[in-house]
Amino acid sequence: MLFLFVAISYLIGSIPTGLLLSRATGVDIRKSGSGNIGATNVTRLLGKKLGVFTLVGDVLKAVVPMLAVHWYYVRFGITAEPQDLDLAVSLCGGGAFLGHMYSVYLKFRGGKGVATALGVFLVLEPIAALISLLLFVGVVYFSGYVAVGSLVVSAMMTLWVWLLKGSPNHVFLAFFIGVLIWLKHADNIRRLFEGTETNWREWKKKKEQAP
Repeated sequence: MLFLFVAISYLIGSIPTGLLLSRATGVDIRKSGSGNIGATNVTRLLGKKLGVFTLVGDVLKAVVPMLAVHWYYVRFGITAEPQDLDLAVSLCGGGAFLGHMYSVYLKFRGGKGVATALGVFLVLEPIAALISLLLFVGVVYFSGYVAVGSLVVSAMMTLWVWLLKGSPNHVFLAFFIGVLIWLKHADNIRRLFEGTETNWREWKKKKEQAP
């Protein structure tokens, strides 16, 4: 049964929210901008409204299956052991996250996982998730780079979860997710060192000056 729930979570996580929304406007975001299917690229190409919808959709891809499996286990008394329930919910969160990054619908390609990771930890470790969200906003504001915010937050999440006495499942998942996010940001890291990464202030300025 647990395997089925994790598989369903993966399939839900695989739904390419940004791509579906962009196609509704006649644009394939994989062929424009950074080529990423996440909220940042959608915002740059199609505006804030669709960017927010993409962000919310990518967060919910983790939240919905995790809450669903929690409800099912509790409702039908699948297990009386809290650690077993925690493991089931954590695995479903991990499944949704992997689905977003390696979508079965996109030949195992996908987004960079930050929004879906936020959804995972809003369920598992809400305080750590809120700390990370505030840190992300601060880093992006002062650095001007969304990628830097993503890298810093994903690197720190394991520490926040550990300091807040999260379960071993949560600590391991935070570390696992952080490593994958860094790997997915390899091109961004290279561009940051080369000085060619997109700065949101410069992008906003160019957009305002465009005819």
